[in-house]
Amino acid sequence: MGLLEEGGLPVLSIVIPTLNEARSINVTLDAVMSIKGRVEVIIVDSGSLDGTVEIVRGRGVRLVTSERGRGIQMHAGACAAGGEALWFLHADTRPSADCAERIVEALRDPELVAGNFSVRFDGDRRAARFLTWLYPRLRRLGLCYGDSAIFVRREAYGQVGGFRSFPIFEDLDLVRRLRKLGRVAHLPAIVTTSSRRFEGRSFTITFARWSFLQVLYWLGVHPRRLGQLYAPVRHADEKLKRNDGSSEARRETHSS
Repeated sequence: MGLLEEGGLPVLSIVIPTLNEARSINVTLDAVMSIKGRVEVIIVDSGSLDGTVEIVRGRGVRLVTSERGRGIQMHAGACAAGGEALWFLHADTRPSADCAERIVEALRDPELVAGNFSVRFDGDRRAARFLTWLYPRLRRLGLCYGDSAIFVRREAYGQVGGFRSFPIFEDLDLVRRLRKLGRVAHLPAIVTTSSRRFEGRSFTITFARWSFLQVLYWLGVHPRRLGQLYAPVRHADEKLKRNDGSSEARRETHSS
């Protein structure tokens, strides 16, 4: 079946990995469930404790569970998906209304195997403005991060072996392998992602650490080794999400 032919399978499978995403998952689901056309939405949870699972079930969205790790979760979602194209969104990333239509249109080109979008970081803090400015410049260097909502033909995803179970830079690794198959396009639409990872801590320190890990990756250090260096940042992010989810739950309880 061709990508644009009528049939029973969804054209586009949207895969969203979650871990303690009660703060943001509703807004993301609002965005993706308003998309027109034949799509399916798959949430892949890895043990949330903040009510994420209950929110997802309440929205009637398909829920898959897997081991923890963004690459592991996205691959589990891809394996469960029925679509002819796979679209990977972070739980705090909201696509604009025209993104899905642009994916289907772009994949009319048989030479195109995958693509992504422009990223805008939410908020008016200096960190958000800087990152929104920085991402287009990183893209010119060939860097394609998961924040930019990567999509890929299902066949191409299978050919390269999908996401690997790396603790960091699983997105760069996938795109690097996809580029050996065909063209990876940047589409002129916007996804908005959260700048929360830079909130409540020093942006300079966080960005310097991330830049250091990126340089090590370019120099050939294996992502599993880099994951050990990244662990303190990841644990801080998880703690922030749990705290935010708990605070939101308390606010809802007091307001009811």
